[in-house]
Amino acid sequence: MSTLPPSLPPSISKFISDQPCLTMLQNHCTTMKDFQQIHAHIIKTGLAHDHIAASRVLTFCASSSGDINYAYMVFTRMPSPNLYSWNTIIRGFSRSSTPQFAISLFVDMLCSEVQPQKLTYPSVFKAYAQLGAGHDGAQLHGRVVKLGLEKDQFISNTIIHMYANSGLLSEAKRVFDEKVELDVIACNSMIMGLAKCGKIDESRRLFNNMAARTAVTWNSMISGYVRNGRLKEALEVFSNMQEEGVEPSEFTMVSLLNACAHLGSLQHGEWVHSYIRRNNFELNVIVLTAIIDMYCKCGSIENAIEVFERNPRRGLSCWNSIIIGLAMNGHEREAVEFFSKLQSSNLKPDRVSFIGVLTACKHLGAIDEAKYYFSLMVNAYEIEPSIKHYTCMVEVLGQAALLEEAEELIKGMTIKPDAIIWGSLLSSCRKHGNVEIAKRAAQKVCQLDPGDAGGYVLMSNVQAASNKFEEAMEQRILMKENFTEKEPGCSSIELYGEVHEFLAGGRLHPKTQEIYSLLNDPGFAFQD
Repeated sequence: MSTLPPSLPPSISKFISDQPCLTMLQNHCTTMKDFQQIHAHIIKTGLAHDHIAASRVLTFCASSSGDINYAYMVFTRMPSPNLYSWNTIIRGFSRSSTPQFAISLFVDMLCSEVQPQKLTYPSVFKAYAQLGAGHDGAQLHGRVVKLGLEKDQFISNTIIHMYANSGLLSEAKRVFDEKVELDVIACNSMIMGLAKCGKIDESRRLFNNMAARTAVTWNSMISGYVRNGRLKEALEVFSNMQEEGVEPSEFTMVSLLNACAHLGSLQHGEWVHSYIRRNNFELNVIVLTAIIDMYCKCGSIENAIEVFERNPRRGLSCWNSIIIGLAMNGHEREAVEFFSKLQSSNLKPDRVSFIGVLTACKHLGAIDEAKYYFSLMVNAYEIEPSIKHYTCMVEVLGQAALLEEAEELIKGMTIKPDAIIWGSLLSSCRKHGNVEIAKRAAQKVCQLDPGDAGGYVLMSNVQAASNKFEEAMEQRILMKENFTEKEPGCSSIELYGEVHEFLAGGRLHPKTQEIYSLLNDPGFAFQD
């Protein structure tokens, strides 16, 4: 805990000595560090033993501007927390990045002298919703039914949200249909839940039938379309939102930027960015990251770097977005340089940062650098490698024809390898013609994902490249016998403000004949 200055400002001293004014403390605390200093003074004066003072300290610490871990420390030092204190700490954790602790505290509460009441349950259901643990939350739902609280508006809304967010649509709909009076919050939860489970058209029908909509309703519909790849509809809903005079929020902007990023629509993305500037939206870390990510995915690296450099409030997600964006757009060396700058900043790289720098090393073919950063991640930053980190390393080794080393790395992984990482090794075997390792890798791919045709196709190609055509045909026959089909690749490109989508071998584009005619022109390859 920070050491208090010799004397506090008179205004702060007044608030500390006057209990009813403790609720105004947060107005004088610009950072959590300031509050900790004041809290230290409160403890020294003996005021911390007062229930009202302790509860107000706990409330501030558990708020969005506080520190939930510090709040927990305050809570554990309370001699006999009351119902308000229990509800406050549970609610704080339910809104945090560790909602599982809200559930643990609820269990502790059940074993204490203070029993949960009506206002306790919504926070616990929110925690289950955040975790996507609707099956576990069903037990709590049963308890609520036994207590006769299932008709309470706040409780039923959070139950719907829990089931919908966990993909348990039939359970969510059952509670939704039993509500005596539907409200916007319940409808919003169903819209999000339906969209999350791919039932976007049902989501839209519910949206259209709502008598009243809030900004959250519109945002849910937009993000639902983005989640389901219906990106043009997302932009159309935003246009309708403006026509209705509904004020968009930062969440709306992030959803739209994600839509433009997935579409690769730079023109639309620039318009959204311009809209954000014109309307003076707060450029918080989430919005900044979405803008940088959009420019990177639309191939406008210059704009991405400019946004990054001009905003000093950038967080770790902004760094990660620019590093990955550079690595994916042919600026690998700059990506490594930005990673070095991140190391020199006041932020620590996380697992996503290392995925970015390892991806850059992969494209550079920098084996030694990749090994250095992988070792740095594990040993210096104590980050447990994920499947993505291992896959990057396998691809780096595979490109350099170090196939035995790549196979040994997979075998020595601390987590279970998946079909993707074995497929990566198989792809490298195809490139370098190593049939023996390819057979082992292909066997693993088919075991882990029998329905994926990729393993059969790659193994067939390896054997064909080695002039083993009979074995190659056997792989194709096996693929057909297992009813697997290779999903065609898809790409999109923006031209004069219009996004064109293409499927591999597809002929649905209105200018298919002209495109194929041009591709078949012998002189096409030599034209600028």
